[in-house]
Amino acid sequence: MYYLSKYVTMSFQDALVATKEALRRNQFAILAEIDMRKAFRRHLGLEFRPYVILATCRPQLAERAIEDDDEIGSILLCNLVVQQQKNGGVKISVADPCATIGATNHVDLISIARELRSRVQQAIDNIEPVQKFPAVLRDREKPDHKSAPPLSRNRAGDPVRNEANVRAFD
Repeated sequence: MYYLSKYVTMSFQDALVATKEALRRNQFAILAEIDMRKAFRRHLGLEFRPYVILATCRPQLAERAIEDDDEIGSILLCNLVVQQQKNGGVKISVADPCATIGATNHVDLISIARELRSRVQQAIDNIEPVQKFPAVLRDREKPDHKSAPPLSRNRAGDPVRNEANVRAFD
């Protein structure tokens, strides 16, 4: 099976947050989060490195695929794996949708798999370090949370900088 992967040099938790944000920015729905480290500890009594599976889909593509083949659901989700590596980095990977959904030999599903591959590759490529709010602000820069306007968001739920936000938070 072929995989799409990316290595990042950030903490596991930051990589997990950055991966979720990249998925959301690229209109993926996160349907489940499976912490294999906790599962191995609970069910096997084993200590394991941080390893989380994010079950995701693009709802628009999922609906099209299910309309074309109502049994496609067993291979429809993109399971992204975020795992700690021995060298301290974090690997993010997903099975190539063209190797799973595309193997059905159904013309419409192959087209959907190609589009999904492009979208998931874009999401992986867009994984960036988490932006953290500065720990120390000068008193005059501290936002007054009671009077600050609500943060505007675009359709994807990402914060949008506008005049009111800039004045309140910059």
